[in-house]
Amino acid sequence: MKDTQLQISLPGVPKAKQGRAVAPRWAWTEAVPPVENRVVEMALRNALEPIFEHTFAEHSYGFRPGRGAKDALRRVAQLLAAGKRWIVDADLKGYFDSIPQEKLLAAVAERVADGAVLKLIERFLKQGVMESGKGWNPTETGTPPGAVLSPLLANIYLNPLDQWMAGKGWEMVRYADDFIILCENQEKAQAALQEVRQWVEQAGLTLHPTKTRLVDANQTGGFDFLGYHFERGMRWPRQKSLEKFKEAIRQKTQRTRSDSMKQIIEETNRTLRGWFNYFQHSIPNIFESLDQWIRGRLRSVLRKRHKGNGRARGNDHQRWPNAHFAELGLISLDFYRLLWIWRSHHCASNRSWRVKSRQRTFADVEFSLT
Repeated sequence: MKDTQLQISLPGVPKAKQGRAVAPRWAWTEAVPPVENRVVEMALRNALEPIFEHTFAEHSYGFRPGRGAKDALRRVAQLLAAGKRWIVDADLKGYFDSIPQEKLLAAVAERVADGAVLKLIERFLKQGVMESGKGWNPTETGTPPGAVLSPLLANIYLNPLDQWMAGKGWEMVRYADDFIILCENQEKAQAALQEVRQWVEQAGLTLHPTKTRLVDANQTGGFDFLGYHFERGMRWPRQKSLEKFKEAIRQKTQRTRSDSMKQIIEETNRTLRGWFNYFQHSIPNIFESLDQWIRGRLRSVLRKRHKGNGRARGNDHQRWPNAHFAELGLISLDFYRLLWIWRSHHCASNRSWRVKSRQRTFADVEFSLT
């Protein structure tokens, strides 16, 4: 049954007359002004989200209030620990670009009765994209890239899959279009994949033929999910995540930079904090090796400033030891890891911990137990 007719107060949209909302002229043109377009989309999302949020499945984590990637990863870890080691690693080929718009609008219309609102959503879907040399082209499938409404609409369209799989007892974990199904054995994993294939075909979508696979998480090779690589009871940043992280550090530690070393370290620390906050559950040796690599980058900066060529090597390690960078405030990922372990153990025993200074370096970490 459809919900009560939706009335939305949108910026620039006249109040509803006789149960219908009238959109301003600019909202119905193909070339919608981007700022005004975004404001209307945000208002639509804020009105639609409460209607659909309570219908979404428990195992859906992407772009939902109070949920995130860490929650999805925590659920994956729980299921792996429970012995569900056979993984359906599914990949929807070009999902956001290939959602059938008519079926998507029908899914929205199951709970939204206001024809004016549905028409406005349809106009957003078909607003098109600007392509270099081709002009403005309308979109016949998918949701507009970068649009505020796109994540919510994508969740709405995949919600029937979530509910179907949950009703059949499959342990699926989904974040937007990225999802896996965790099973006890290979036979069940094959059956789950068949269920997914059946639904995907009916929904007008496509599973990627080479990226969709069955994986034994206890064997070499493992699987990637939300930036992590899982394998043989361990996890660490997947290769693409490491490459992205290293590229960010390279940009901040170029040998040609003229900023002071303290300023370079402060900028580097901001990246290190955010990265560690997400990848802190990785195996220990990852952090130690990255610490060494980062200090090597900084030594190379200093080497160039002292008329040296190439990367840091040889006596550079004695000339600028690890303590030198610690004194300048450089964060150690490996020390952060040890601190996180210490905090986890001691907080469980009703002890408090304190870290003096936002830098959290070797030199200025101070603990207090109460």
